[in-house]
Parts: sequence; structure tokens; C-alpha cells
Amino acid sequence: MNPPRTRRTIGAGASAAFTCASLLLLAGCGSGDQAAAPAPTVMVTTVAPRQGQVTRWLTAYGSATPSLDGSQTLSVAQPGQVASLAVTPGASVSAGQELLHFAVAPSTLASYEAAATTLASASKQRDTTAQLLAQQLATRDQLTQAEKAVADAQAALTALRREGAGQGIHILRAPFDGIVTAIPVAQGDRTLAGAALVTVARKGAIIVTVGIDPALRPSLRVGQAARLAGLADQADTAAPIAGSILRIDGQLNPTTRLVDVDLRFPAGAILAGQAVRADIAAGQDSGWVVPHDAVVTGGQDSANVFQIVAGKAHAVPVQLIQTDARQDVVSGAIDARRPLIVGGAYQVADGDAVRSTR
Repeated sequence: MNPPRTRRTIGAGASAAFTCASLLLLAGCGSGDQAAAPAPTVMVTTVAPRQGQVTRWLTAYGSATPSLDGSQTLSVAQPGQVASLAVTPGASVSAGQELLHFAVAPSTLASYEAAATTLASASKQRDTTAQLLAQQLATRDQLTQAEKAVADAQAALTALRREGAGQGIHILRAPFDGIVTAIPVAQGDRTLAGAALVTVARKGAIIVTVGIDPALRPSLRVGQAARLAGLADQADTAAPIAGSILRIDGQLNPTTRLVDVDLRFPAGAILAGQAVRADIAAGQDSGWVVPHDAVVTGGQDSANVFQIVAGKAHAVPVQLIQTDARQDVVSGAIDARRPLIVGGAYQVADGDAVRSTR
């Protein structure tokens, strides 16, 4: 008879030892994998630092208006009535084009007729006096007085003719190629002598008037460069229109309390009445010229740039001298030999491992 079979069991101590060994083995494997993993890096793009000078631009706002010597207001030196209008404000006109028909007042025509009658009467009286003098029936003084009466009457009639009193209808025409900027009257209006009827601005004689802070006036000079930008009908990326300073006021504008500055731009660049933003060259700033995206700003006006040192981002505090959407001018302890981080500057911190794609 065969002996009974027995089951071998592992004691508690042996089981615990086996479990610990297994865990240690697994832990060892995991520790080895972590040690082999590379440290995380941030992908960045860089540029070489450079120093230089950049124009300092002063931004100001204003509007386009005709220049003082580029517009002309037309009127009639006699009272009368606006008979008809041939154009409207804003219309482009050519030299000689009809603008407005004006009917001279009947009283003015009567004055002209009276002056003409006076001249005719004086002339007849002079002729009669001359005949009497030849017959020794008049004196030389009487003839002199008669001739003076003729001269006075002729002068009065000539003055009325030059003022247009002898014309029943005046046709006002454009004095040059331009734009009708104002018509302060309507058809049928009765006006006094010399009242403004039509204003025409010469094409190309448009200036931009902007206001600047009085404290900035000493930095501006006539002839300094300016550029027109930020128009409502232009994209921000549009090329600016180059111009220059034409005139700088010596007093404050009573309405804006700013100093008015007139800027000249090429003919056709802007329209009269257009609201504009202008940048005026107000000097040069020197320092490190860096891309705008390279400067990381924080609270309390603090700013940093990052350079790569031994594969890691190194923060360099800087002070902003000038800033715009494309590039900034800064001062600080930037090392010209170390790459400057541009792309990814806002994703790194001091000491982070980085990798440059240049």
C-alpha cells in the first residue's frame, strides 16, 4: 500500500521574503527607467543681440484740412441772390468749371445805371462848355470844372463795373483744379455784398494738423520726418505715408490745450476732413535693439529677456527705452555672444533647459 501524499507549503517568513524581493526587483527596474529619461526641454528660436540707434516716434492725432494758401473763397462784391448751384460740397472741379449763378440786386443795377447817366451828362456838359469857351462865352475855370466832373463820373462808373455792378448775373467759376470744400449758402438765399459763397481747395494742398503735449514741443523742428498711419480705411500692416513737419504753433490751441503741428504729405495721400494718426520723428534712442516678442514684461514695470547659457535659459533684467509692435530698444547686461530667445520667450523660466531651432 502506497504511503499518503503530502502538500508542501511555504512558511509565512519565506512568503514575505519572496514578496519583498519581487517588489525590490520591480522598483529597481522602475528607478532605472526614470534615471534614463532625458530632462524636458523647451523649443525656442533665437537671434543674435545687436546694439544700434532707432528713431523715436511721437504719436499724435488730428485731421486733414486745406492749407491756408491752398484754398480760395469766392464772393461777389454786390448784394444779391443765389440763383442756382452747379456743384455740391466735396465735388472735384476743374479750372473754369461753373460753380454758382448769382443775380445782382436790382438796387445795385440801378446804381450802375445812375452812374452811367451821370457820366453821359457830365460829358455833354464838358462839350458844351468847350464850345462856349471857343466863343469866349465861358471861362477856362468853367471848362476845368466840367472836365473834373467827367473824370469823377468816369471813376465812379469804372469802380462799379469792376465790382460787377453792371452785370445782372454773375457766374462763379473754379479758379483752379480742386475740391469744393464749403458752400455756406443755399439756392434762393439773399446775401450781402462780399458774403462767402463757395470755397475751393487746390488739389494736393492738404495738410494734417495734429495736437502734441506742450512739454514735447522743444523736441520738434520744422522739416523733421513724419509718417501717416492708422487710417480707418487702411490696415495696420499698410506701409506708412512719409511726410514732414510744415509748421509748429507758438501757442496752445484754446480748445484742445495742445500745440498744433501742421504736417505736409504728398498730393492725394489723404482727403480733407479725414481723421488721422501721425507719427513724428522726435529724436534717436540708443541701446539693444531686440524683437518685441523677446521682451517678457511682468508686474511693476519689470521686464526681462532670456539668453541661452550652457543649454539653459538665463533671465536678464532690462529697462524699456522704446517699444512698438515690431521691435524694442532696451538697456541691460545683455551678452552680445549669447543667443537671445525670441520665439518661446514667454514659455520659459530662468534655468529651464532649452533647445534652439535658430
